[in-house]
Amino acid sequence: MRRTVGSGVNQSLPENVTRQAFRALNSVVKPVLEFGIGNPLPIGVGAVLVETTGRKSGKPRQVPLMSMRFGDRLFVSTVRSDSQWFANLEAEPAARVRLHGRFREAITSVTRGPLNVAVIDTGEAVAK
Repeated sequence: MRRTVGSGVNQSLPENVTRQAFRALNSVVKPVLEFGIGNPLPIGVGAVLVETTGRKSGKPRQVPLMSMRFGDRLFVSTVRSDSQWFANLEAEPAARVRLHGRFREAITSVTRGPLNVAVIDTGEAVAK
């Protein structure tokens, strides 16, 4: 599958180049997020590490994502229709999110559309 990139630019990149670029970026960002660096404050924007359960493998999968945080809720999104982390949350809404150096249990709800959005709730109701 080929993907058009850029605004009005008529360039195409093979899907595997895009995937490799994200993997390279994530390999740099993930260790930083494990220490809580760059995480959003209770109200703000920042990066988080989200752990989903692989819908085929059943294994934990971690992905760094930019988020907007309002208290116990994080909002993350993607315009890519083939994002594996998003499909994993559709299949299994239970997840974990790493904030400020520790994982928190979370429940998610996802909405597909032009901007695929996942709401990650780390509230006290999740722990009970």
